[in-house]
Amino acid sequence: MFMKSISEISFSGKKVLIRTDFNVPINELGEISDNSRIVASLPTIKHVLSSGGSCILASHMGRPKGNNEELSLARLIPELNRLIDADVVFLADCIGPHTKEVCLNLTPGKVVLLENLRFYKEEILADFNFAKELASLADVYINDAYGTTHREHASTVTIAQFFNEKCAGMLLEKEINSLKKLMDKPKKPVTAIIGGAKVSSKISVIINILDFVDNLIIGGGMAYTFVKHNGGRIGDSIFEKDRLKDCSNILFHANKKNVKLFLPDDTVVSDQFSEKSIKKIVDINEVPDGWLGLDIGPRTIEKFERVIKNSRTVLWNGPMGVFEMSSYEKGTSSIAKSVAQATINGAFSLVGGGDSVAAIKKFNLENDVSFISTGGGAMLESLEGKALPGIKALM
Repeated sequence: MFMKSISEISFSGKKVLIRTDFNVPINELGEISDNSRIVASLPTIKHVLSSGGSCILASHMGRPKGNNEELSLARLIPELNRLIDADVVFLADCIGPHTKEVCLNLTPGKVVLLENLRFYKEEILADFNFAKELASLADVYINDAYGTTHREHASTVTIAQFFNEKCAGMLLEKEINSLKKLMDKPKKPVTAIIGGAKVSSKISVIINILDFVDNLIIGGGMAYTFVKHNGGRIGDSIFEKDRLKDCSNILFHANKKNVKLFLPDDTVVSDQFSEKSIKKIVDINEVPDGWLGLDIGPRTIEKFERVIKNSRTVLWNGPMGVFEMSSYEKGTSSIAKSVAQATINGAFSLVGGGDSVAAIKKFNLENDVSFISTGGGAMLESLEGKALPGIKALM
């Protein structure tokens, strides 16, 4: 199926509705604490403006129930003005007579930001009439919100049918191409590092990626479910009793497909889930009762580092421990540095998922990996082999 590239469309004199992902974190002072999603959308916005078009920016923020002042996109205006270097006009509604009048009278080079799409329940319900009204504001539709492409919403799927001219934005194209690099004839060896708390949230991903990876590293809380499956003692460490069969299935398929699976050898344990509690390093199969594993240990770090640094393609999704606490950040920090080192050595590295991205940023390594995905859920569904509705709608 064919999807138009942004370079194939003339924007001169046209009004362009860009579905962006401005769902950015806001701190207690009402300030944006991480503007990376806005920064990621700039190339598309600036391309349209420099090509003689005008921009109508549409996004959601959070999960409001009706109009929620705290989730109004109005607070993004100062940052957008600074980043785009233009006076962005905020419209207090995303549809309606006033919004339509302003948009129809937009001149080239002008930018407007619509109010939070999710103030209307019709957005999540993929409502036909709501999408049609949104579409009536513009001549061209661009989806540049990878993080929402797995959602069948009005502004990501239903809207596309109303446009003859529609395409992926530059960020969405980058996301698609990065996944292709990983999943379609990647440079070997390919290593996937999968962490996080639960096996249950990653089963389909792990089973699907066994088709193209050579090495699978399992860390984080989910590792203890595998250790328990293999007969180890895990003390009070997190594990999913109802997922032991899934571990068995993963181990069977990995063996069948000649994928080398690496589990931790040792772990940093504590008698409490606390920064200040007593800590010690033990064999991962011998965690004492009353103790819980909160990070991978030094032998594991060394083993994982060797595998990662000898890889040509690396996927990382999920931390190795409770990296938010400095006492248990070493495992995740070491993996982040190894992924960066592999990249310096010439590997292609793709990092995705909220915690992995937060870790890369915490350790100031965001410029040392090939690509950081902006879509957690969307990336996981892509890795599961699913066709994302927001991308299909552009075909």
